[in-house]
Amino acid sequence: MLNAAMSDLMTDTTTAEVAAESDAGLARRAASGDSGAFESLYRRHAGRVHGVITRLVGAHCVRAEDLTQEAFVRAWQALPKFRFESAVSTWLHRLAVTTALMELRTRRSGPRFDDGEDALDELGTPDSAGSGTALGMDLERAVATLPPRARAVLVLHDVEGWKHEEIAATLEMAVGSSKAQLHRARHLLRARLGGEA
Repeated sequence: MLNAAMSDLMTDTTTAEVAAESDAGLARRAASGDSGAFESLYRRHAGRVHGVITRLVGAHCVRAEDLTQEAFVRAWQALPKFRFESAVSTWLHRLAVTTALMELRTRRSGPRFDDGEDALDELGTPDSAGSGTALGMDLERAVATLPPRARAVLVLHDVEGWKHEEIAATLEMAVGSSKAQLHRARHLLRARLGGEA
């Protein structure tokens, strides 16, 4: 009985130590092959990673959970090369964004994702299909209808709070293009929600 109590105490202490350990410490241990440390990182950050992926690919996307797992698989594979120049949470967040953007690129049936700002115009007017659903569309669904680059800039800037310089670096575009994409995304969003165009 004493052994069981000691074992419980050691488990509680280990759990508390892991909870108190910094992301950087866990990442260093995980980079050395400690799967328990990586699991702790996963538990800490899975919700946020899933959230950003869901916002970027669309809430209706059933692949959001798979993409979250994919982002963490990439993190596990890339951890040995992580240089700790940024916070682990920032690095994981950027991996999530990259994973979501790659998904959006593969889903596109029209022009390639990198075709520039003109691709934003391809969806036409908010009610071009004549379905009458544009006025009843909620914000989440309206954001999901935006072209990938416009959606990415809008979500990263307005929801995630990124600066245009960060967005430009992540999406490999000029800062001015990021600002233009945000302006056009907001314009398209207002049109899809039946507001002033």
